[in-house]
Amino acid sequence: MGKIIAVANQKGGVGKTTSAINLAASLAALEYRTLLVDADPQANATSGVGFDPKDIENSIYECMVDGINAQDIILQTQVLPHLDLMPSHIDLVGAEVEMINLPNREEKMKDALRPLADLYDFIIIDCSPSLGLITVNALTAAHSVIVPVQCEYFALEGLGKLLNTIKIIQSRLNEELEIEGILLTMYDVRLRLSNQVVEEVKLHFQQLVFDTIIPRNVKLSESPSFGIPVILHDAESKGSISYLNLAREIVEKNIVAGTSEAAEGEAA
Repeated sequence: MGKIIAVANQKGGVGKTTSAINLAASLAALEYRTLLVDADPQANATSGVGFDPKDIENSIYECMVDGINAQDIILQTQVLPHLDLMPSHIDLVGAEVEMINLPNREEKMKDALRPLADLYDFIIIDCSPSLGLITVNALTAAHSVIVPVQCEYFALEGLGKLLNTIKIIQSRLNEELEIEGILLTMYDVRLRLSNQVVEEVKLHFQQLVFDTIIPRNVKLSESPSFGIPVILHDAESKGSISYLNLAREIVEKNIVAGTSEAAEGEAA
C-alpha cells in the first residue's frame, strides 16, 4: 500500500508547493510510482508539472463535491513516466462553502485518495496555505505530514498552531497521522540568521527535522515558469540534488519503519 504524505503549513511563502512538486518528481525519478495531488485552489502544482489550470475539466474539486471517481481525473504527466497528477482548479475555492453541510465533510479527500493507495508507492498532497476544511481533508486522508519551515526570522511563527491542528486531527479524525518530518527550506549558508534558525528548529524538534536542508537556489525559482520540476530544468543544481536527497531520506525512513513493523508482527 502506498504512503500518502501531505505537505502542509498555513504560512504562505515557505516553499510548500516547490517542495511538493520536486519531492514528487524526485520520487518518480527514483522509479517510485508517484501521484502528485494539487489541493490548493491556486493550482500552482498543476501548472508546475506542465498543465494549464484553465484547460482542466475535472479536478479534485469534482471528486470532493460531486463524488467523481478519482481515477477518472488523474492525468499522466509528460515530464516523468512515473509521475501522475490529480489537478486542481480555481473552483476549489468554493468547495469549503459547498461542503459545509455534507455528512463526513472532513473525509471527502480520504474517500477519494485511499482507494488509490494500492496503485502508487507515494501520494504527495500539496495543501493550500490555510488551516481550512480542504487542509483538514488532506490531513485526514494522509498517513503523514511534511511541514516546510523557511530559514527566516518568523520561522516558528504559526508552527505551534499547525502542530495543534495536527494533534486535534490525530485525536478526532485520523489516529494514524504522523509527522513525517520538518523540512527546512530557503537556507542561505551566508546568513548567520539562517544558521540560527536551523539550530533553533533542531533544538526544539530534534529527531523530527529532516537531515536534508533545501537551499535558496535560482534554478528552483526558475523551473515553474517552464512547467517542469527542477530535476528536469537542471539536474546538477543544488536544489535538484537536495530534493533527490530528501526523496532518498523519506524512502529509507519508510523502509526502516516497514521492516520494524514486520519484525514486531513476527514477534507477536
